[in-house]
Amino acid sequence: MLFTLKKVIGNMLLPLPLMLLIIGAGLALLWFSRFQKTGKIFISIGWLALLLLSLQPIADRLLRPIESTYPTWNNSQKVDYIVVLGGGYTWNPQWAPSSNLINNSLPRLNEGIRLWRENPGSKLIFTGGVAKTNTVSTAEVGARVAQSLGVPREQIITLDLPKDTEEEAAAVKQAIGDAPFLLVTSASHLPRAMIFFSAGRVKSATSPGESVGHRLAA
Repeated sequence: MLFTLKKVIGNMLLPLPLMLLIIGAGLALLWFSRFQKTGKIFISIGWLALLLLSLQPIADRLLRPIESTYPTWNNSQKVDYIVVLGGGYTWNPQWAPSSNLINNSLPRLNEGIRLWRENPGSKLIFTGGVAKTNTVSTAEVGARVAQSLGVPREQIITLDLPKDTEEEAAAVKQAIGDAPFLLVTSASHLPRAMIFFSAGRVKSATSPGESVGHRLAA
């Protein structure tokens, strides 16, 4: 119950739902209260913010400073583990394996495999539990896709109980202790992920698996 509530609140604070909430609050004030001016201000702010965030150049520029916080790994420190955090996925055995990783998950996996090849003898760790609409965990789907791309199963570890980033950090700490590793997630997610991984005193370097805000950098 608490986890579900946390996910609902977290999703409502994302830019699009938040702007729609502001617009909805403005409409409610217009229709059901005497605060007409406040309602108009809410609607105007929500609509303007929604418009600006819908423009790709503006959205990219807002993301770029966040995504630039952590650089891509540059071979400076060899590690024994590559940790790839879970993301969007589904599972249909009739599809090509990589088609089951959606949104940010496939770039993360690709970066994880690249780092695994750059660190001979290392192991890939996939994290993430079972979504309500699937019977296979996101960690297991990542493992199966990695196998289809040439990573031996014995070089893969799955942590399929964590339901969010905080639990993923705790599970990694329990699985490998203080061993150094590379952490792979979306560039925009890395600052938040490092809050939890640093809190566990985990020795890690980072490598962004997906950068959205740098499309205009050329």
